Amino acid sequence: MFHETIPIRVPGSADYARLDTYFTDLSPEMPRQDRLPTVLVCPGGGYTFTSAREAEPIALRFLTMGFRAAVLWYSVAPAVFPTALLEVARSVAYIRTEGVRHGCDPEKVFTVGFSAGGHLAASYGDFWAEPFVAETVGVEKELLRPSGQVLCYPVITSGEFAHHDSILKLLGDSYEEKRAMMSLEDHVTKDTPPTFLWHTEADELVPVENSLRMAAALREKHIRFELHIYPDGGHGLALANDITAWDENGKIARVARWIEDAGAFLKTL
Repeated sequence: MFHETIPIRVPGSADYARLDTYFTDLSPEMPRQDRLPTVLVCPGGGYTFTSAREAEPIALRFLTMGFRAAVLWYSVAPAVFPTALLEVARSVAYIRTEGVRHGCDPEKVFTVGFSAGGHLAASYGDFWAEPFVAETVGVEKELLRPSGQVLCYPVITSGEFAHHDSILKLLGDSYEEKRAMMSLEDHVTKDTPPTFLWHTEADELVPVENSLRMAAALREKHIRFELHIYPDGGHGLALANDITAWDENGKIARVARWIEDAGAFLKTL
């Protein structure tokens, strides 16, 4: 496996911001491994930290499903919008350009985000084509295009049903000025990529309405999506199995199937 840590720097980046790659070795015995889809994983943590439970375990699981993977340890508070979004952009551009020599298919680069990391992935999905993104990162816009996204119990809205602490941490002193911009269901466009969403109805921290509103916005714009709502399980389930569970309540076999469904969806794109 080619495992490398690459510093990610944009204006405002914290010194810990980095991209960890998980690219399996190329081998003439496995000729179909030379152009595989790649997932860029954005862990959650309320824009306060980035959760290890939603990082490497997710990347390694995608590896077993025929993907290459990378984890972005993006800048969190006191870093504010759009720092983390620009770090996603730089990471996508890196995978699309440098990842080719490690077997990444430049036509299939997907984001996978959890909770606040889901907000980050979804905000990138909505705003990647805005001129300020390519101009700040210094690459051509087409290099930044996400091929699809997976949003896992995502923070989406900044209005009713919002996880306000995440939005406050993301915006800092610009909270009142930019809060409406962070209601991502209101900013879906034709450039928003195909989307797989999952949530639990029982999530008391980030209400299921976040995913429902995003799905409705995607439907209105005729963007391909798949939505799974599970009746049981709290917030932050990650893989929902022994590997990532905090306790017995974090292991739910039905929910654990989300990642296979997500992988199957991405492979249709």
